Amino acid sequence: MEIEASVMEGGDSPVRKWEDLNIALLAKIFLSVDLFELTSVITRVCKAWKLACYDELLWKTLDLSVLKSNFIRIPLMPYVYVESRSDKTLTNLLEICLNLSNGNILTLVFHYNLYVTDDQLTYTAERCPRLKRLVMPAWNRIKMTGICRAIRMWKDLESLTMPTIEDPQYVLMEIARSCKNFAELKIMGPCDVLFASRLVGFLPNLKVLSVRCTVLPKPALVIILEGLKKLQVLNISHCVITEDLPPPPPAPLENLAELDESILKKASRLCKFLTCMSDSCIMCQRTLKDEGVMRWYKYDEDWKVDEVSSLAI
Repeated sequence: MEIEASVMEGGDSPVRKWEDLNIALLAKIFLSVDLFELTSVITRVCKAWKLACYDELLWKTLDLSVLKSNFIRIPLMPYVYVESRSDKTLTNLLEICLNLSNGNILTLVFHYNLYVTDDQLTYTAERCPRLKRLVMPAWNRIKMTGICRAIRMWKDLESLTMPTIEDPQYVLMEIARSCKNFAELKIMGPCDVLFASRLVGFLPNLKVLSVRCTVLPKPALVIILEGLKKLQVLNISHCVITEDLPPPPPAPLENLAELDESILKKASRLCKFLTCMSDSCIMCQRTLKDEGVMRWYKYDEDWKVDEVSSLAI
């Protein structure tokens, strides 16, 4: 692509300026620029660069997985206190990114230790009406009304990664009501019999499910395999699979060494049944050590991994 000259040096040599580059080409270059640089530097320079920052190509995915809240744990709800500067940083970043994106974000990724407020989530939902994939932050500061309000605005939502939540029923119910194309779910927490039953009840058309690195009672696995008739992919890699309901702490979890024939037969209809129950696997060792509730803060970026490629970050 030729760059038109706007200034001549010495009467014969063109001086090529960055601002003279085609807007589409600038946008492609900005794809390799760090998000924080894009929002804090590029938008303050020439008009052409700023216009390129609005290009739809840049905003198919908003990945905030490097942004964590500065917080301390407290004994009362919401069990965390977030420093005001941390909240302000997130609010400012959301305002800039969501303004530049012009409603074109299809994938939104939060860090699991980013403590978002109801107002921040609602503001985000209003400006991401086309969202198809969401990787949720921690739930602590988001009320039931807040998450349900957001889900109602995400009618095109197809995929959700959700951290541990005490009672997920209202989330599943709202997804069933509002998101008719919903197909993928990743749970970053225990999957017990009650959760599995609600999953089958509210999301019977689920096609992809990942419950890796958690405690999974065999009865819950049976409910999933028998109840989710349209399930195509199931990932239970690195799970602590118990014969029955796991014993209350401090009793140790009794992990099955292998899946029996009845489970394998039920899973044979799936396109993919991903498992790992190896004593030599580091992730399996971590799940057992953490008693089926992963302390992801100890394992750097491993929380982003998934054996199902469409659920990896």
